[in-house]
Amino acid sequence: MPSNLLETQTEELFRDALADVDGEAYLISPSAGVLEALIALGARPDTDFPTVNVVADNRLLKDVMDDFLVAADAADLVADGRLTLHELEEDVDNTLLVSDESMYAIVTATETVGALAADEDDFLGDAYGTYSDLWERSPEFNLRTPPLSRIRETMDEQIGDAVRADFDTVLSSLETARGDGEGLDEVTISLLVAAKNEALLYDISKWGEDVGIASKATFSRTKTRLEDVGIIDTEKVPIDVGRPRLRLKFGDDRLKEASSEELAGVVQSIVE
Repeated sequence: MPSNLLETQTEELFRDALADVDGEAYLISPSAGVLEALIALGARPDTDFPTVNVVADNRLLKDVMDDFLVAADAADLVADGRLTLHELEEDVDNTLLVSDESMYAIVTATETVGALAADEDDFLGDAYGTYSDLWERSPEFNLRTPPLSRIRETMDEQIGDAVRADFDTVLSSLETARGDGEGLDEVTISLLVAAKNEALLYDISKWGEDVGIASKATFSRTKTRLEDVGIIDTEKVPIDVGRPRLRLKFGDDRLKEASSEELAGVVQSIVE
């Protein structure tokens, strides 16, 4: 029978709660922090857990997935069959983690997070049936962000391993990637690492559109915005046929001198 769990980190709570689950589990009505913790645990290279079927409020899903760092990891888990995301259209009183052998109500406090267990067999069976049915009738959430593994692989192949390495380094230096003042968005990050390596705007924008990050038009608009504040500069590169293409460069000496780890912080200091 399951027993109550208590941890200081929600990721570790999930690790404990999912350790003995053989089939699928259902996470019902999570908060943003709880869902982010589940995805963070799944993204760890040393973690293996069963498929977790999430049913959450549409607005919450959109807000959580606005962070590229979270969404790209979630997309990897979805692609691997370890995560599903459905939209909750009914009222649920508690945040629940349910499998065919256990059920926990997840409760967060200031410094701890707990999972309060139910241990009556008939109730567990009824709850599992109830929430698996809820998941079945809930519409699937449209996660538009591509998997991070695919982003890295295609950037390596189409733009170059140096650009991909800088991309990874910038991502690892950020706590969030929303582009709302708290972090840089994925298009901005792509353009910055392209400029650091003096890649062509055409190449990075075509790659970004093909992989599903954003359209070429979005890349072009973001490039113009970064030019306007002096972060990026361009130079024309003649080609045999057609209009010259633009090579991306840094327009500020502080960026030219910055390491990949420092890049995001320097950019944010420039725009503030």
